[in-house]
Amino acid sequence: MSSTELPGSRASAPASPRIREVRVAAGEELRSVALPGLTLTVRTRPPAAAGLPRALYVHGLGGSSQNWSALMERLEGRVDGEAVDLPGFGDSPPPDDGNYSVTGHARSVIRLLDASGRGPVHLLGNSLGGAICTRVAAVRPDLVRTLTLVSPALPELRAQRATWPTAALALPGAARLFSRVTKHWTPEMRVRGVTALCYGDPGRVTDQGFRHAVEEMERRLELPYFWDAMARSARGLVDAYTLGGQHGLWRQAERVLAPTLLVYGCRDQLVSYRMARKAAAAFRDSRLLTLPDAGHVAMMEYPETVGAAVRSFLDDNSGRS
Repeated sequence: MSSTELPGSRASAPASPRIREVRVAAGEELRSVALPGLTLTVRTRPPAAAGLPRALYVHGLGGSSQNWSALMERLEGRVDGEAVDLPGFGDSPPPDDGNYSVTGHARSVIRLLDASGRGPVHLLGNSLGGAICTRVAAVRPDLVRTLTLVSPALPELRAQRATWPTAALALPGAARLFSRVTKHWTPEMRVRGVTALCYGDPGRVTDQGFRHAVEEMERRLELPYFWDAMARSARGLVDAYTLGGQHGLWRQAERVLAPTLLVYGCRDQLVSYRMARKAAAAFRDSRLLTLPDAGHVAMMEYPETVGAAVRSFLDDNSGRS
């Protein structure tokens, strides 16, 4: 149901700081896109060749574009990729209208694609980003060539117990209370907790990756809007789960025309792998990759495996490139 800033990125040249420096992996660049009422930071890798099909990566709740660095590196010879920091996350400031709903985030992605003229793209999303990308693909099929969803946060009848704190965060005043209760938690404690929740095997995180994640956690906690962005986005996701009719996420999944690759981890504590079969039936042109040892962020835990699956998927749909 959620993903948070996790270990995995490499150090390189720093971007211009807002609170402190944002880490950028080797070969990556950050740029800022100013739109009316909205400013988005986009993480890019210069394409390995001219004319490659374009891709856009969308992170999950509490995450950032850094969550895609490992997969972006492995796909740089196949796509011209960009990863967006959603409003209020990563290096993107909050939206002027304070809209953190799934529809609001989807609108931000659509506005970015429309403004850049990069669409249609191969669209990839994780967790909350998967719900956002599902909505984008349903309402703007002209912007999406293919859709890749890693543990998409689609409504479950019986939510897993590990998702309850995220749902509770959506309650009025809960974020303020949680920030007070956990004020003595160190960034190291927070990162260990998040890693244990989101990784199938936390032992896969390197010492360097852990240090980088702690640095990013320290930076995020300095942001005055950190808890507000988390709480409002959690509330937006809970609200999206309750929508019925044509606006329901499962109904919108059925409307998606783009070929869809679904990636589920059997050790995912936040999105049950049991939903994989329902998702495969809902998306009309889908294929499924199930990873027995992966948790919630398979593109970070097993970037080689996920990268190979995405390359094969894109090759099989090359006519849409």
